[in-house]
Amino acid sequence: MFAKKKDTAAPVALAMESARAPVAAQAAAPAPRPKPASMIAQGVTIKGDVVGDGELHLDCAVLGDVRVGKLILGPNSRVEGSVTAQVIEIHGHVLGSVTAQAVRLYGTARIEGDITHEQLAMETGAEFQGRSLKFQRPAPVAAAPSHVPAMPQQTQAFATQS
Repeated sequence: MFAKKKDTAAPVALAMESARAPVAAQAAAPAPRPKPASMIAQGVTIKGDVVGDGELHLDCAVLGDVRVGKLILGPNSRVEGSVTAQVIEIHGHVLGSVTAQAVRLYGTARIEGDITHEQLAMETGAEFQGRSLKFQRPAPVAAAPSHVPAMPQQTQAFATQS
């Protein structure tokens, strides 16, 4: 009449606890650290484009375009091509266009080309031969004024012959 039930609560509790463990481990994991900057030292010549999304410190010669997230050109750097990044700090020589939201030219910088920027800072001694072009933000689209008459619509009448 009375049967002894198996204790099923212990396996269920153990399964639930093991399911919570990965969640707790994920919450305790530290935030990912930012990637360290890549550096290419003096004495190296790169022939070709350099592309990436991280930070790059160049103190070498580049014969090609450079497109990265943040770029620092050291005092021995020489780039013959366009340079594009979010932030650019230039201590060296660039023969080509420079495009970034923020550009900083240090006293040893020499630029021969246009600089397109939102912010531009130059230290005394920096040489810059080219145009300084500010980023143009798109103008808001305005609705047509109500006092301008609408363009007349052309209608075509078709005559039928009987």
